[in-house]
Amino acid sequence: MPDKVVHVVDDDVDVRKSLGFLLATADFAVRLHDSATAFLAAASSEIHGCIVSDVRMPGIDGIEFLRLLRERGYMVPVIIITGHADVALAVQAMKQGAVDFIEKPFEDQVLIDAIHSALENRDPSATARAQATDVRNHLSMLSQRERQVLDGLVAGQPNKSIAYDLGISPRTVEIHRANVMNKMGAGSLSHLVRMALAVDLKG
Repeated sequence: MPDKVVHVVDDDVDVRKSLGFLLATADFAVRLHDSATAFLAAASSEIHGCIVSDVRMPGIDGIEFLRLLRERGYMVPVIIITGHADVALAVQAMKQGAVDFIEKPFEDQVLIDAIHSALENRDPSATARAQATDVRNHLSMLSQRERQVLDGLVAGQPNKSIAYDLGISPRTVEIHRANVMNKMGAGSLSHLVRMALAVDLKG
C-alpha cells in the first residue's frame, strides 16, 4: 500500500541493507536509495509514505535534502537519523521541516514507532498548532535557569557549551535538562524540540 512505503536514503550500504531488512520484517514496503541525489532524480510528481534519511551524506546532505523537498512541493514526512555529535544538525533539520530525529545507536522499535507516527500524522504542523497552548502552559512551569537550558538545547548546543555560556557545570546542566524534560512531559530530545518549535521558541 502507498501509505506503508518507507524510503531509506543513506550512503552507507550496510546501513541501508540493515534498515531495509528491519523495516521489511515490520511489514513496510521499503525502497532503498544510496543518495539524496538518486532519490530526487527518481522521484515522481507525488511521493508516498515517508522518508528515513541520514543527516550526514556526501553531496546533498540531510539538511539540503529537506530544503530541496520543500522547494519542489513534496509534503512527505522525513525522519532524520543522526549521530550523537550531530544533534545540532538534527535540530536544524527539524526547523527545516523534519518530523523527527533519532540518535544512533537506537532500538529498532524506536524507529518503527517513529515511522508509524509519521505515516499516521501527515500534517504535523496542524498537530503542533493544536498543542501550542498546552506547550505554553508547560513552559510557564520552568524556572529561569531551566528556560535558559531549554533555549540552548533548542539551539542545538551540547551540554558542555550550555554550561560554559551559563557559567555552570555540565553536571548541573544535565540536572536542569532532566527537570526540563520532566516538566515539559517530553519523552526524548526530539519530542522536546518539536514542542518548542510548536510555539516558535527561539534558541
